[in-house]
Amino acid sequence: MITPNPGLQVLQNTINLPKKELLLEIELNGKMKFEHLMNTIYNQLGICHRVLSANVEYVNGYSFGSVQLYINVSSEDFQQLEIYLNKNKLMNTTVEYICRKYF
Repeated sequence: MITPNPGLQVLQNTINLPKKELLLEIELNGKMKFEHLMNTIYNQLGICHRVLSANVEYVNGYSFGSVQLYINVSSEDFQQLEIYLNKNKLMNTTVEYICRKYF
């Protein structure tokens, strides 16, 4: 069972680190279930995300496909996420999201 890590939330609240808006695409290769991945990103790593698109197929209980997430994280939190994805052999691509503001 995955339990939330309260230490991450306390650290984020006490230190106002600059955050970046990123678009993250993750390729699911059958090594991890989609639901488990989303749960881990939110509960263990403390990263709120929005699923922009998901093309996931299940074969014998394994998840294949890709998912695109919108995340707003600090550099340190993103490094932890990259370490987690690389450790679990999930290929990922990141693009910084820039929103133009017109005055």
